[in-house]
Amino acid sequence: MLVELGGNDGLRGFPPQQTEQTLRTIIKDIKAANAEPLLMQIHLPANYGRRYNEAFGAIYPALAKEFAIPLLPFFMEEVYLKPQWMQDDGIHPNRDAQPFIADWMAKRLAP
Repeated sequence: MLVELGGNDGLRGFPPQQTEQTLRTIIKDIKAANAEPLLMQIHLPANYGRRYNEAFGAIYPALAKEFAIPLLPFFMEEVYLKPQWMQDDGIHPNRDAQPFIADWMAKRLAP
């Protein structure tokens, strides 16, 4: 099960520890259900400051190591480079981005 969570937390400036605890709970619940979690790295815009970005970004590799689960890179960095793939809010991908996202995920999730 892919866990891709935290972007909205980061964009709202939530404490990284809060996001980390939420992710930890989700990962534990997935494992308790005998499913295999995969965690996706999330990156925030640079305007949140280096200290916050580093603390936020460090959550994902730390949890991947703690739970010995795969950590996938953040796919949105490639999507953000194509404004035509973004909704008007500038945050979420639109319908045109979906084939890229599907292909990107398939390549990384294939056995």
